[in-house]
Amino acid sequence: MFSFPLPARRESLRRRFSDDGYVTLPRLVSPVGLATLASEARRLEADAARRDFRMPCMADSPRHMTTLGGHRIAHASPVITRLYEDRDLMRLLSSLLGEAVVAVHDPVERHVLNVLHRPGDTHGAHTDDYPLALVLFLEAPPHPADGGLLEFHPGRADLDALGAPGARRVHHRPGDGYLLRSDLTAHRVTPLGRPGVRRTVLNFAYTTPGRQGATSSSASLLYD
Repeated sequence: MFSFPLPARRESLRRRFSDDGYVTLPRLVSPVGLATLASEARRLEADAARRDFRMPCMADSPRHMTTLGGHRIAHASPVITRLYEDRDLMRLLSSLLGEAVVAVHDPVERHVLNVLHRPGDTHGAHTDDYPLALVLFLEAPPHPADGGLLEFHPGRADLDALGAPGARRVHHRPGDGYLLRSDLTAHRVTPLGRPGVRRTVLNFAYTTPGRQGATSSSASLLYD
């Protein structure tokens, strides 16, 4: 399923992640893995829920998206559950963080499906409950002008940091992944800009030993 970066590259990736709280992992998902996961996502999307609201615990930032929580994914997709628990993947994440990485106990938040598929769809400003978010792109807008970009601000967790000097926007392609220090880094997904483009991702949440338990109600509102 995965095409892991070579061991010789991991130290430079670790330094970049330490500096920015973000590192891109181009073509992390193999072509065969991408085809398998894209097929799983299309099947699961039929049971996903449409969400259109403002998140009260995240400065009323907007949520316009279609989602499926981890508890339902675990029941319907053993493939995704096995992938989330992949030991080689967790070893890679541990090497990038510089400490042990473990699975999140919360069945709702541990692995979720997020689909943006209408003009204006967005996953508004937030931070996450757990330290690490590994995002795998199954579909992505073809051009940065189409929206669906990750926006984040290295070193700042306050949501006002987004749009301020120093904030970054990043375009990704199907098969790409990125790792984000998502509890300490303000981030959002910019709105889709036109009809016919889609952004479908799996978001895998990971934590460190001894750190379990949600810090906000955001996941339950978005995925329950």
